[in-house]
Amino acid sequence: MAKQYDPINLDGLNTFPTQQRQHKVDLSAVAKLPEKDASLEEFFASLPQFLGAEQLHQLVKAMANAVKKNRPIIFAMGAHVIKVGCAPIINDLIARGIIHGVVFNGAGGIHDFEMAWHGQTSEDVGANIHDGRFGMTQEAPEILSAAAKLGSEKRIGLGAALGQLINERQLQNREMSILATADKYKILSALHVALGTDTVHMHAQTNGKLIGDASMIDFRRVCNAVSDLGDGGVWVNVGSAVVLPEVFLKAVSVARNLGANLDDMYTANLDMIRHYRVEQNVLSRPVKPGHSYSVIGHHEILLPLLRMWLLQNI
Repeated sequence: MAKQYDPINLDGLNTFPTQQRQHKVDLSAVAKLPEKDASLEEFFASLPQFLGAEQLHQLVKAMANAVKKNRPIIFAMGAHVIKVGCAPIINDLIARGIIHGVVFNGAGGIHDFEMAWHGQTSEDVGANIHDGRFGMTQEAPEILSAAAKLGSEKRIGLGAALGQLINERQLQNREMSILATADKYKILSALHVALGTDTVHMHAQTNGKLIGDASMIDFRRVCNAVSDLGDGGVWVNVGSAVVLPEVFLKAVSVARNLGANLDDMYTANLDMIRHYRVEQNVLSRPVKPGHSYSVIGHHEILLPLLRMWLLQNI
């Protein structure tokens, strides 16, 4: 038999004064309106203290604290960071001694080199894929093969070898190269390559054995760096959805297995959308609650904001 439901009688609801309720929003946290000639300090103080703005503020405080305590800050980045013109920001933070390590996927090395050599990068894939010209330039496969050989033979890894070659060959725009800047200031640089994913892998001179060996050296160097992130170190993932979050998770496991205390490590993610592996492998599984920050937005907006806000706090 079908049930019939009359409108419920709400006369017996228990209510209480609004003042007795806990609130997430308060007048003290809403946006302020600085004058048009306000200082940067006044501008950042004017931001509303909610969601993305507050997450970015907390990341700035974590990074500023790491700088003051001389704890490492490592940026793990997808190639898009280079492709949207943010290399000068990363290079400046390296030069200031704020960033202690840069970690890329394989594509990051290609775009980093092309900007240093040619001042341009990022071909139109749709325009070139139909006639077989996509990925068929000559210079990137040559220098990546040379870097793999150097990185393997000298046991310095792929990232350090590529940065060293960019500097040794005195490429005309090498000041734009993040890897060359890392080589100049002698900080960690690493390339984590998934074979078959990069255009240079299509070329005859590419030696998978050398690439794998050099990239494995980079992974083990990163494991050592991650081991040093305790007591306030910061790992910042920017624009890598799969490869570098997976690398980080494995490096954390290695570090803890060998006795590293990472309880006071901080992590962050800056990207245009949320991704499952980043949420799990960077922001959730490796760190304590309250020790990770996520800000959704474009790199070309977030990274300049992060740099300027950080400089106001160190």
